[in-house]
Amino acid sequence: MKYPGGTPTQPEVIAVALSKLNIKPTDTFADIGCGSGSVSIEAARLAKQVYAIDSREEAVRATTGNIRECGITNISVLKGEASLLLASLDIDCAFVGGSKNMECILDILIKRAPRFVVSAVRMETAASALAVMRQNSAFKELLQIQLSRGSELAGGTMLRPENPVFLIVGGSC
Repeated sequence: MKYPGGTPTQPEVIAVALSKLNIKPTDTFADIGCGSGSVSIEAARLAKQVYAIDSREEAVRATTGNIRECGITNISVLKGEASLLLASLDIDCAFVGGSKNMECILDILIKRAPRFVVSAVRMETAASALAVMRQNSAFKELLQIQLSRGSELAGGTMLRPENPVFLIVGGSC
């Protein structure tokens, strides 16, 4: 899978985030700040329709290529500012993987999406999302996920830690 820079969301983090969203086969899902499209691709296996949204051209190209490579047909890739694009979309749940205009995006999701998860690697992003959700009575749960992967060392196995990730779960349900 091609990545347009940054750190791709780890498959285990995607699994936990999507489980928290409880995606149904009739749901429309938005992946905000889609990056490589890895979250969109996994969500497309569960949802009726997926919108992969990113403002960066390289992310749109990578997502489009990765979707094509996987042969998935229920994802629409949208290039532009998520806060503007979300206004015209009817969604049931969302994953926020980027922190650009976070407060504005959360304000829209709180009004329009019953279920959403924010993924954050920076403490400031997590704190900001948590504050907005709490202020609007939309906060459900905060998780901090720390993964380590086995790696060979001197004929044995050691664990190499990945960067920790915060998942902030919100919604009206």
